[in-house]
Amino acid sequence: MITIEVIRELRGITGAGIMDCKRALQEAECDLDNAIEILKKRGFAKAEKKAHREVRQGLVEAYIHTGGRIGALVEVNCESDFVAHTDEFKRLAHDLAMQVAATDPSFLSSEDIPEGVDPSEACFLSQPFIKDPQITVQAVIAETIARVGENIKVRRFARFELGKE
Repeated sequence: MITIEVIRELRGITGAGIMDCKRALQEAECDLDNAIEILKKRGFAKAEKKAHREVRQGLVEAYIHTGGRIGALVEVNCESDFVAHTDEFKRLAHDLAMQVAATDPSFLSSEDIPEGVDPSEACFLSQPFIKDPQITVQAVIAETIARVGENIKVRRFARFELGKE
């Protein structure tokens, strides 16, 4: 039996809507782990549907590593100013700036990479996410798209390190 407590728990874990949680639990026959997987798959499907939408709002986030020797800037865009000012979007932008500072990617997406270069190292969106190496940066963005309901794109990034050209 699906109780409101289980729905709340699933919603707290995934950030999905109440009805989406209920449907996922029904489909998973009340198995919380399977329901989470179902919602993740649906989240990626939602992200793909929104990929064509224009993104003109957003923010530029800066991250300066402890000691001030390494810093990064990242421009993250979304569809509306409202979403750009949410805590979730700001947290994503901060995490992405921290990712750039930590990993020093050379390219934004795999389309920018010349042949023979490993995309998991050089491509920002293909890199394992520093806070959870089991998923990629693109997957983290897709999960956020599913939660906020808007398309999100990283437009550009820059990394600075003292003494490095």
